[in-house]
Amino acid sequence: MPHDHDDHDHAHGHHHHGLSPSGHPYRPDDDTALSRFQVMEIALRELLIEKGIATAPEIMAQVERMDARSPALGARVVARAWTDPAFKARLLADGSAACREMSIEVDALKLVVVENTPQVHNVVVCTLCSCYPRNLLGLPPDWYKARAYRSRVVREPRAVLAEFGTHLPDDVRVQVHDSTADMRYLVLPARPAGTDGWSAERLAELVGRDAMIGVTLARAPEEPAPA
Repeated sequence: MPHDHDDHDHAHGHHHHGLSPSGHPYRPDDDTALSRFQVMEIALRELLIEKGIATAPEIMAQVERMDARSPALGARVVARAWTDPAFKARLLADGSAACREMSIEVDALKLVVVENTPQVHNVVVCTLCSCYPRNLLGLPPDWYKARAYRSRVVREPRAVLAEFGTHLPDDVRVQVHDSTADMRYLVLPARPAGTDGWSAERLAELVGRDAMIGVTLARAPEEPAPA
């Protein structure tokens, strides 16, 4: 299935040039060479404005909306699933619909949520490029887009997880999920022990981006060592 690159880094670095009052991007210094993708981005933006399809403020509003996305949204979803069994069931059945309950829009993508259990550990990859639930996790980390991760996590997932400090018992099965152009995966990490009675807000602080990709675990802060 072909991958939709509209949801990917336009310049493989996600750089956005500022817009002048006239709606045209400020150019970098003359001695700074633009990449092919940056030139394409500027040309497309200027064409949209020239044809009246979008205004400069509308384009900047969309850029700011995309840049504002962060793993905190995904952490909120995970924390609610940990504290609300009915919501968790709905999340696992239809991730997109469950997120909309929390006013988190996942656009037209199908979001599949996979749960870590004592028997199964899930990890997410996009073997072709960098498909990723940006609406929930923000921009993907560089390592997620790297060819080494995309190829190795499929062939030797335990070795890759170990490099992230995640060591699993031998009897835990590792399941690798390959994202596609219209389907994104989110890992629902196991709730850390010792967090009974914690509020969803406090639990959300334990959920990092990498745990929702599946390369690490959600962990409670270590208790101070006895004096």
